[in-house]
Amino acid sequence: MKRWLAALWAGHLGPILAVCVAIVALWYAGAVWMNADLQRSAFDNAGQKSWTTGELVAGTLAQERPRLPAPHQVAQELWKTVVDTAPSSKRSLVYHGGVTLSATLLGFLFGAGLGVGLAVLIVHVRSLERSLMPWIIASQTIPIIALAPMIVIILNQLDVTGIVPKAAIAAYLSFFPVTVGMVKGLRSPDPLQLDLLRTYSASKMQTFWSLRLPASVPFLFASLKVGVAASLVGTVVAELTQSADGGFGARLLAGSYYGQTIQIWAAIFAAAFCACALIAAVALADRVVARRMGYAR
Repeated sequence: MKRWLAALWAGHLGPILAVCVAIVALWYAGAVWMNADLQRSAFDNAGQKSWTTGELVAGTLAQERPRLPAPHQVAQELWKTVVDTAPSSKRSLVYHGGVTLSATLLGFLFGAGLGVGLAVLIVHVRSLERSLMPWIIASQTIPIIALAPMIVIILNQLDVTGIVPKAAIAAYLSFFPVTVGMVKGLRSPDPLQLDLLRTYSASKMQTFWSLRLPASVPFLFASLKVGVAASLVGTVVAELTQSADGGFGARLLAGSYYGQTIQIWAAIFAAAFCACALIAAVALADRVVARRMGYAR
């Protein structure tokens, strides 16, 4: 057991913990530095003319509305809004997480399907690579923060409300990495392998199912990991425009309105945890598919 723990510490756990400790230490130092002026003003308003450095540091780490909340304040807010609050309450991050994840998954599924379909067409129809691929690339140059309100307004005018506008924005961000990854994957087979199938008089469909598609699987899952994270970002941005339904974006917007920086940071961390969970789910699916296909990993 001790050898296993020592190996884990030396191989993976040790470097990760070292980086985490460094980040937390810098975070605390940044919180003291950024909140010091607010705490000095609080001392002056309270008529406290003399104070020690320890009192100043303690005050900067316990403010109700700090410029930069301390790590323990964010952790306390997460515990209160995830564990202590009922999941059905609109003050619960579990409730808002469910709203965000539902739109994220719908948009991701649609975007991934669209990306795979476009990649298949681009690989098999040469004219589409020159006519369609530049437009696909150009679509990602538009800032999503400017495009999201336009999509929501247009769909609302068409009586399309609820989860669909947010899913559309999530799909918009997720289809691009899947398209690019699948095009690369479908073209990854060696020319000698393609020539071998031609000597067997294999059709394009047979070549696709027996060679191109299996070869594209590693590229597909790599792009899906990027796509699912981008899908979550798109959903959060859409919720900044369509905040009435809730979600992490609505939580961020409410926190900015009322100056609740601790609430904002808690929502950001909750969204990051959800993104990690989604990427882990895609990685698990990748591992299962790789084993079924006989890849050595």
